[in-house]
Amino acid sequence: MEMFDLKGKTAVVTGAARGIGKATADLLGSRGATIARLDVDGEAGESILPCDVTDEHAVDKVFAQLGKIDILVNNAGIAVRKNAFEITREEWDRVIAVNQTGLFLCSRAAARSMKQTGGGAIVNLASIMGFSGGLFPNPAYQASKGAVVNLTRALALEFAEHNIRVNAVAPTFVRTDLTTPIFSNPEVLKKVMQHTPLGVLPEVEDIAAAILFLASPAARCITGVTLPVDSGYLAR
Repeated sequence: MEMFDLKGKTAVVTGAARGIGKATADLLGSRGATIARLDVDGEAGESILPCDVTDEHAVDKVFAQLGKIDILVNNAGIAVRKNAFEITREEWDRVIAVNQTGLFLCSRAAARSMKQTGGGAIVNLASIMGFSGGLFPNPAYQASKGAVVNLTRALALEFAEHNIRVNAVAPTFVRTDLTTPIFSNPEVLKKVMQHTPLGVLPEVEDIAAAILFLASPAARCITGVTLPVDSGYLAR
C-alpha cells in the first residue's frame, strides 16, 4: 500500500464539487494528499476554489497561486445530448471548450509548475465514447472525448522529459448529475446494460480508484495510456 501513499503531495482536481471529481478528491485526500478542489460552481462548498477551466487567465492565475503541484486530475466536463442536426454551434463550442480546451489549459498550467519541481502526474477524464460512436447521438461529447484520448498521448510524449506522466481514465456510464437522464429512463438504461458484459456499472468510487492508481507511484512507468473502467463495454 506504500505505492499508493500520497503524503506530502499536492493534488488539484477540477470539477470537484460533486460526482467523480468529489469522489476522487476525497480518495486522494484519504491517501495523504493536500487537495485543491476547483469548480466553476464556487458556491458548492467552502472547500471549493472557483475556477472556469475555459478561462485561460483564470486558470493561469489559480494555478500560480497554488504553488507546487504534484498531481492534476482533469475531471471538469459537460455534455449536450443532441444529435448532429439539433445541436447548435454555441452548444458544440461550449462542450469542446470545457472538455477539450479546458483540459489543455489546466494541463499546461500544471506542467509549468511540475517541470520546475521534478515532475508530477496528470490524469484526464476521457470516456468510452472517446473510443466508440456510442449508443445514443452525442457528437460533441464523443468528439471531445476522442480528443482527450489523443491529447493524453501527445502531452505524455511532450512532458516525459520533465518527468511528468500523463494518462487518462475512460469510464462507461456512471451515475452522476451528468447521466441522470440515462439512469432515470428504464428503456435507455436497459440498452446500456445490454452492452455491459459484467452486468454491473461502476460507481464514482470505482473511477476514483483507477485515477488514484494512475496518479500514484504504483504507476510510475505508465504514461500515455487511457484505462477503460467500463465493465467490458469496449471488449464487445
